[in-house]
Amino acid sequence: MAEAHQAVAFQFTITPEGIDLRLSYQALSQIYLSGLRSWKKRISRMKNRVIKGVYPASPSSWLFVFIATLAAMYTRSDLSMGLIAKIRDITKEETQCLGQTVVSVLVFSTLLWLSLILTLRFCLKLLLSYHRWMFEQHGHISATTKLWVTLVRLMSGRKPLLYSYQTSLPCLPVPPIKDTLERYLESVRPLLSDPEFQRMTALAAQFEETLGNRLQRYLKLKALWATNYVSDWWEEYIYLRGRGPIMVNSNYYGMDFLYVTPTPVQAARAGNTITALLLYRRKVNSEQLKPSRVPGTVVPLCAAQCERMFNTTRTPGEETDVLQHWQDSEFVAVFHRGRFFRLWVYNAGRLLSPREIEYQIQRILDDPSMPRPGESRLGALTAGDRVPWYNVRKQYFSSGVNKRSLDCIEKAAFFVTLDDDEQGMKGEDPAGNLDRYAKSLLHGKCYDRWFDKSFSVVVYKNGKSGLNAEHSWADAPTVAHLWEYTLATDAFQLGYTEDGHCKGEVERCLSPPQRLSWEIPKEVQEQVSVSLSVAQALADDVDCHVFPFRDFGKGRIKKLKISPDAFIQLALQLAYYRDRKTFCLTYEASMTRLFREGRTETVRSCSNQSCAFVKAMEYPSDGVEQCRRLFQLATEKHQNLYRLAMTGSGIDRHLFCLYVVSKYLGVESPFLTEVLSEPWRLSTSQTPVQQLELFDMKNHPDFISLGGGFGPVADDGYGVSYIIVGEDMINYHVSCKRSFSETDSHRFGVHIRQALLDIFSMLTAVKPEVPQEQDKKQQ
Repeated sequence: MAEAHQAVAFQFTITPEGIDLRLSYQALSQIYLSGLRSWKKRISRMKNRVIKGVYPASPSSWLFVFIATLAAMYTRSDLSMGLIAKIRDITKEETQCLGQTVVSVLVFSTLLWLSLILTLRFCLKLLLSYHRWMFEQHGHISATTKLWVTLVRLMSGRKPLLYSYQTSLPCLPVPPIKDTLERYLESVRPLLSDPEFQRMTALAAQFEETLGNRLQRYLKLKALWATNYVSDWWEEYIYLRGRGPIMVNSNYYGMDFLYVTPTPVQAARAGNTITALLLYRRKVNSEQLKPSRVPGTVVPLCAAQCERMFNTTRTPGEETDVLQHWQDSEFVAVFHRGRFFRLWVYNAGRLLSPREIEYQIQRILDDPSMPRPGESRLGALTAGDRVPWYNVRKQYFSSGVNKRSLDCIEKAAFFVTLDDDEQGMKGEDPAGNLDRYAKSLLHGKCYDRWFDKSFSVVVYKNGKSGLNAEHSWADAPTVAHLWEYTLATDAFQLGYTEDGHCKGEVERCLSPPQRLSWEIPKEVQEQVSVSLSVAQALADDVDCHVFPFRDFGKGRIKKLKISPDAFIQLALQLAYYRDRKTFCLTYEASMTRLFREGRTETVRSCSNQSCAFVKAMEYPSDGVEQCRRLFQLATEKHQNLYRLAMTGSGIDRHLFCLYVVSKYLGVESPFLTEVLSEPWRLSTSQTPVQQLELFDMKNHPDFISLGGGFGPVADDGYGVSYIIVGEDMINYHVSCKRSFSETDSHRFGVHIRQALLDIFSMLTAVKPEVPQEQDKKQQ
């Protein structure tokens, strides 16, 4: 009970002799230091708001404008063209002569400075709206693009904060409806028979002539009013309104290093991982994190998704869930052997050292207490259907001890699971171990993760780690950036002692982690069992296969002057055709973060050109040269589709928003209904490595990330995630449903590997020499 007494700053009792006042100086000191930390953060936020508000100018530039204007006045040069004199006339009754001049110059220079800021911001927005550079061939840069790069560099010369570019990013444009329909029909042509394509063409034409233009006008009106015409509807209708389980269906996972585990000590790995995550949060809050850019360019990307990375929880609703975000949190929630704890990570306004956090984690691991009735599987409520979780939460977790404990989880910076299992590649069955590792991160035991948190960190008994992320608040690249920083900071900056423990000293007087209390009635326990059975059935149905492809990587692909992503996507098309003997609608996620609050767009990788290439590979009749020619056409087409998606000219988000408008207006569109109901049987996504500078691949080649993955989108389809690591490796994560007999993640993995090898072999095969006599006859 010592920590409970220390939590009270003062106590008083009324006695016959008077009031007996007792002060706890330690508690008062804690309150003072914690308040000091809060005020420092407020001042830092205010400072950053000012710096962001005047970007691309700087606050000090105001002084330069003021001094320049004042100097011009004393040299009898009126830069204001009479405006300063008019301002002096307005203020002449309230100030003296010298004061009139200074105040007039002050007002004019401030107005001039604000005008310059708006002008610079408008110019930067115009520059960032230029996207022709993306469509130019590598090595053939136009003079216009070279000039554009120079101007962007000049405008971005001052060191920007994380959110400095936000107000200068252009808004996502609404594509012409005619262009979208043409691209859609082109994308489905290889998937439809002639009669089916004629019917779909007629539906599209009817839609354009009747309802389409009306819906387009409403969408353009929204684009003028809203920051982004897609993102809010995408977040709400694709993620938050889903009433089924978010586990597997929405959440995704990220893995640890493939070959290396920095320490086998579970508490130590948790200590460094938690510290690294909190250091990243500090960078986000202070906006010292460098703005993300398109790799190899000066073009900034939207950073809005970073705002809700920490202290965020998805709470269930009857019709739609809600994302709740808190400004700050000084603790994390920890789950171990069916018990929940609150772990304070700040003491007297100071972030605990990694060694101190390890000490606190070890206290949790050594705690012999048993779970209270109904506590151990409480997390299953977040893994099951959303409406039952909403009803239980509203009735049994809206007051009392349950609400206080639930608040500790939901308001925590993030969630940590200390798992008793051991995971990783090492062992007698490396391939099978990776598959089990993926499933563990994707769903665990269905109750030992809090799937509603923005992300949950999992630290295993043997020191391996990973995370499970909720999808509605951000997309995978944002979480991947966080996880890259965490892994690199853990291994290369914080490090461990020779015996595997965190570095630093421990202040032994730290209060132990607080065990959360619950009162779980029988009705809640029954619903927990129901949610667990739903989640368990879903988890058992998922088949995951993770494998590293080491035969070659992007280095050898780029030597062939081919886009690595296009190469991989065409290999996936070939692999799918070999697996299912048909083509399918293919989803590849592309980002739209060139625009403010941009998220994703779909690249429809299955095209006429890719199908022609696959058929040529499978049924060769015209030789290798024909395959190469078709491959070249297919890769060029894919790159063009990717560029169109990134620059706001994609197909699916536009059609999705038109569909939402039609529902608001209460009108039905057979065309939109059919388009939005088409299944994505092959859903793919690349997880890019964004911070190569954090990893020393030459001196530490074993510190290779496995990337992450997700569950299948369609019951009869595949989910494929891949990460290109360094120059010589590509890691794949394949998933499907066991309940569909015609899909098998391991079989599809074999097809992917063989397709990669076959395409590379086809491209690098030596051309046969033509005899001179035959060559003369051909000429």
